[in-house]
Amino acid sequence: MLELLVAGALGVAGHLKSRDFVHRRLRFTNLVERPALGLMAGAATTIVAAPLVAVLPLVGVGTAIALGAGVGTGVAIGARRARSGEHPDD
Repeated sequence: MLELLVAGALGVAGHLKSRDFVHRRLRFTNLVERPALGLMAGAATTIVAAPLVAVLPLVGVGTAIALGAGVGTGVAIGARRARSGEHPDD
């Protein structure tokens, strides 16, 4: 049960942080125009996190996948908000 809570918390935190970062910092770059930016970011996060969570006692592969999914969706939503011209303080 604790593993599910940790995975969920990391997924939500990764989503919120990546969404805000992309919307605030990357809105003036050409990266937000790439349609697969969220997929690439989520896959890269999962690949980087997999060896790290493999050695930790409370988390497993599901945590790396949840983190990657959270970051991927956060990046995709942040990029969509940046493309639409929405101001970051809204």
